[in-house]
Amino acid sequence: MAIRGPEITLPNQTLYEMLKQTALRVPDHRALIFANQEITYQQLHQHVLTAMAAFCELGIEAGDRVGIMLPNCPQYVIAYYAITGIGAMVVQVNPMSAAPELDYLLNDSGCKMLIAYDPLIPLVQSVRPSFLEHLVAVRLGPATAALPDGAVWFDEWLAGTTVPADFQIPSFDPAETVAVLQYTGGTTGRSKGAMLTHRNVVANAHQSAYFVPGGIQPNDVGLCALPLFHVYAMTICMNLPIAFGGTSLMVPRFDAKEIVSLIERYQVTMFPGVPTMYVALTQVLTPGSDALRSLRVCNSGGAPLPVQVLHRFEELSGAVMAEGYGLSESSPVTHSSLKERRKVGSIGIPAPNTEAKIVAVDDPAKELPVGEPGELAIRGPQVMKGYWNRPEETARTLVDGWLLTGDIAVIDEDGFTFIVDRKKDLIIASGYNVYPRDVEEALYQHPAVLEAAVVGVPDDYRGETVKAFIVLKPGMTVTEEELIAFCRENLAAYKVPRLIEFRDELPKTAVGKILRRGLKA
Repeated sequence: MAIRGPEITLPNQTLYEMLKQTALRVPDHRALIFANQEITYQQLHQHVLTAMAAFCELGIEAGDRVGIMLPNCPQYVIAYYAITGIGAMVVQVNPMSAAPELDYLLNDSGCKMLIAYDPLIPLVQSVRPSFLEHLVAVRLGPATAALPDGAVWFDEWLAGTTVPADFQIPSFDPAETVAVLQYTGGTTGRSKGAMLTHRNVVANAHQSAYFVPGGIQPNDVGLCALPLFHVYAMTICMNLPIAFGGTSLMVPRFDAKEIVSLIERYQVTMFPGVPTMYVALTQVLTPGSDALRSLRVCNSGGAPLPVQVLHRFEELSGAVMAEGYGLSESSPVTHSSLKERRKVGSIGIPAPNTEAKIVAVDDPAKELPVGEPGELAIRGPQVMKGYWNRPEETARTLVDGWLLTGDIAVIDEDGFTFIVDRKKDLIIASGYNVYPRDVEEALYQHPAVLEAAVVGVPDDYRGETVKAFIVLKPGMTVTEEELIAFCRENLAAYKVPRLIEFRDELPKTAVGKILRRGLKA
């Protein structure tokens, strides 16, 4: 039997309309804090309007894809709301991408324009496709290199733009218009762009607010240390506070000691993180310190939060810890827990206006009873429109309006969901999704590698870490260190194997398929 979250009223509006509404309501309230700079909602709205006009002047139109490849900074927020405001699509690009990954993503999405952090411009140029017409660079300090011909600096670009008096804000259907291409491995295969509509992401911001005790308060300051290219940060660190007039304190990277200092300095009240962040914060806090006491609510996602870490952090901070669940295909939040309704180890109850059920792994039409494990299926306003240019994969993942998550779960008699296994071989290391095939493909490029299989193994800090099993070609040699160094040249840092085990052979099925599960066991 499907269970359903509570019913709330969800606005049918675009992301730009959501921002404008907040700017009109609390124009002088702080929207963003970054490097001692504060931006009010009125200022943010004006920056977004200017950027919308600038995009239109360059010929960016509804439906065009524009990539954002930045660390957390105000320019990210401005670009995100301006791109979506004119009906174009934001392509979320991980700034830690290696050249092969960036090349694939730009070509798959067909990016017409890219906004990138200036130290990454040489990397972008090395793989830049011919259809990427415009390149805009963002500097957060002194410029690191000269720009290539035709590229412009973001701040100068906006400073040279005037919003025409007759500038018309484009009008479009929030339920049908794609706002974001959120790249994910989905349940199988290579990375795919989950098409998230304005309706999806606006709804998920409001659904997420339901789980905040007392809602977003006027004096709430949220700390944005999760990278905004990640769907979890996009919703919880950016869209949620903007929907309700909160303040977001943005940091470009996570450093535990710095985070503790910022929480104390700015009296941060809300902190979304992944388990590794909470582990690190508990380790750097000095005994008896009350530096975290301003926190009132924290959220953990991206990977299961160890029970002892949850209790320890609540003890040190006095905050309420909510553990949630979601995936790129659902914008991402589908479940979370409430202070008064929580079962340790559970991902909680369905978000408002969201249904969840358990179906047979081999037959999604067969619904399973309470207590029986099967594949978790989700239906709600936050579920994606489909995968970009992949109708067959969309049909396998969206079945009769239900999103098949690829995770094996159990729903108990009280309606709480527990994730018990993964249908897919996804590895979650420090909250980042690592797809074994990506790592294996990089390993296979090494001339000494005959066979490679990659699995996730338990890690006290990262939750999981990447381990590779390698069979070498006859007569060839390579060290563990050399293979890891080779991977660093072709993969983002979080995907690089930390452990390598050499074997004479790998376990296989009768038809020769390598058995990853056997290696993991």
